[in-house]
Formats: sequence, structure tokens, C-alpha cells
Amino acid sequence: MDFDLKTNEKGNLSIGGADALELADKYKTPLYVIDETRIRENYRRLHEAFSQHYDNFKMYYACKANTNLAVMRILEEEGSGIDAVSPGEVYTSLLAGFDPSRILFTGNNVKNEELEYVVASGVTVNVDSISQLKRLSKLPGTNGMKISIRVNPNVGAGHHEHCITGGPLSKFGIMEEEAVEVYKLAQELGFKPVGIHSHIGSGILDPEPFKLAVESLMDIAGAVHQDAGVEFDFIDFGGGIGIPYTPEEKKLDINLFAEKIVGLFKEKLGEYKLRNPTMCIEPGRYIIGDTSVLLTRVNTIKQSYRKFAGVDAGFNTLLRPTMYGSYHHVVVADKPNAEPTQKLDIAGDVCESGDLFARDRPMPDVEEGDLFAILNAGAYGFTMSSQYNSRPKPAELLVKNGKTEVVRERETFADLLTKQNVPVRLLK
Repeated sequence: MDFDLKTNEKGNLSIGGADALELADKYKTPLYVIDETRIRENYRRLHEAFSQHYDNFKMYYACKANTNLAVMRILEEEGSGIDAVSPGEVYTSLLAGFDPSRILFTGNNVKNEELEYVVASGVTVNVDSISQLKRLSKLPGTNGMKISIRVNPNVGAGHHEHCITGGPLSKFGIMEEEAVEVYKLAQELGFKPVGIHSHIGSGILDPEPFKLAVESLMDIAGAVHQDAGVEFDFIDFGGGIGIPYTPEEKKLDINLFAEKIVGLFKEKLGEYKLRNPTMCIEPGRYIIGDTSVLLTRVNTIKQSYRKFAGVDAGFNTLLRPTMYGSYHHVVVADKPNAEPTQKLDIAGDVCESGDLFARDRPMPDVEEGDLFAILNAGAYGFTMSSQYNSRPKPAELLVKNGKTEVVRERETFADLLTKQNVPVRLLK
């Protein structure tokens, strides 16, 4: 198993040096627990793997994976940039202390008011469509503006069809065959295109699809350079580097991965005489995915047509299993390495048949009151949570060397009604 499960002297699951059972007792469940040290380790490991082969290298954290301000501050301290996909993410990044020069905005189906906001914010805009390009050109202050363009290199990969962001079915970017003309149009409209971007999908553990995307994007960049005269300041290959979720999956050999990708990149630079542009990637899941655990309490053991362990979290707390059919490994926090003795379904507390964290999951003996730890919940966990079924969102803890800090307060029932107004005529 590639999961780095740590236990303390009591045999309980340890998260960042803190006892999971003690955290659950003190802060209640459901509860997200984030390991700060792990965030920093993941960032540094990935940055070192690439930068040792190409020193003009930058990472832009894909903050849609987790926008907790404490997480953002940690990565700002580490020197990361930000990949933002909405004005709200731009706002959050600025609030977290990121300089606008370290933020790349890559929106899709962006409305004019959003374009006005990101231009005023001073961040770099990565254009997704010809429509967006033309509308951007009509805004004041955009003449001579440096931009990037997102290209769909007709290569897609990912752990689920909804996570594939490249190829003929993808809604993102411009087609590779129109790239040269779009860059020429950008120049005609008064822009200075200095970047090119692609992103093929998420959860990639095999370097081959990523290599295909790199080769394709570099060929496109070469054609744009030769035919439109564009000198690229940066070439951005997006994110998508995965982590193992199932016990059978193996961690990506990130050093070998980086060596192959950078080697191909440098080969193509020479082929097309592209000088020394900054090489960029946009990791999200790789940095934050395995740093967080969702703690949830078993409140019901139910033998129906199947055996269920019912917990106090649901797809309103962690959506991925319902939305993507994603696997998250689950352990009992006071015996995380116990051997399975049965198979059961782990069911949430949302009134929906699809509210299941697992079907036929091998588990050890389980009793009501046990604490489950749902692993690898840092990416697209809290950030995709909701108040569905009028359930308040959980708290988030940051743990470092056994010390805990609440970085998001647990919502109350009153928070469910924030911003609502009842017309006076209905108040009787």
C-alpha cells in the first residue's frame, strides 16, 4: 500500500503528529484535518524534480483543488504561483498575499464583468476562446496587454470522463489547427501574446499521455513562433499529475516523470529555436490531495438487504465518490492497519441513494461510535462541499508537529440562512 499511514504509541492514526481520535473528540465530526508539513514536502519534491533539469521553471498551484486561505498562505510562502479559474479565486489569491504577477487566470465561458475584474486586478489572462479574445480587446487598458492562449492539443487523459480536459469532446481552449490564426488575430487586436497553455486532464499516473500533450503543445508553439513570430515568455503544460487513491495504485516516480517531460521539452525548444521560455505546470491534486483526512463518525450499523455502516458525513461533505465514482481509502482510526473481516457499504447521511462512500468495501470489525478516516481528501474535498439537505459545512483544522489550529469554523444552522430575505408580505 502506498499510503503513508502513521500511528502513535496508542496505535491510533496520527495526522501531522496529532491523534485522530482526540481531534474528533475535541472538534467533533465531520472534520477535515490538513497536514501542513505534507503540503510543503509535496511542493518542494515536485519543484525540485523539475527545476533540477530546467532552471527556468515555475509552478502555479491549481487552487480550485483547495482554496483554504491557510493552504494558500503556505504555498505563497513556498514561492508558488496560482492557477485561478474564476474571479473569486483571483480575489482569494490576492487576499492570501499573492502578487498579481504570480497569478494566471484561466477562465472558460467568462462574462464581460469577470474580464473587467481580472484585468483591473493586474493578473495574466489566459484566453480560452476567440469570443473571449474579442471581448477582452474592447475593454479599456488592454491595448498592448500581455496574454496567453489556451490550446486544446487534441490529447486527453484522466481518471474519469468528467476530468478529461483535452481532446475533441472537451469544452476548453481553441483547436490546435486554428492556433496560428488566433495568435495572429490577438496581435491584430493589439495584444502581445507571450504564453501558450494546455491542460489535458486530471489524475494522471502514467507519463505517456502527458508526454503526448507536451509534444503536441510544443509542435503548436513551434508553428505559432515560426508563422506568427511570437516569442514565448512561458509555455504552460497545465496540471493533472495524480496521486494513488486505491491500495493497488503506485505513486508516480516524479523524478523519472520530470526527467522525461523536461527532456522532451528541451528537445523541442531546440527544434523550433524557442530560446529559453519559462516552463510551467499547474499541480493541484499532487500538492494537496494526500495532505488531508476527513474524519467521520459511525452512527449506524444497519443490516438490510446489504450491510451498511452509516456515518455523519455525506456527499455534501465529500462529493467525489458520488460525482466521479472515485475511490477513497477508509480506515478505522483506532486500528488503521487492521485486516478486513467483512465487506460493507459505507453510507452518508444525505437523503439520496447515491450518497455512498463505498460499496462492498473490505473493512475490519466496525461498531457504532467508531471513527472512520477517509484518506486523500485534500483535493476537491471541502472545496466541492455544499449545504445540501440544509447541513452546515464542517470545520477544517491545520496541524503541524502535533499542534492544531482551526482554519475554518464549523458552520451553524444560522449560516444556512445567510443572505436570505423573506418578503415582508409573507411575514405574518
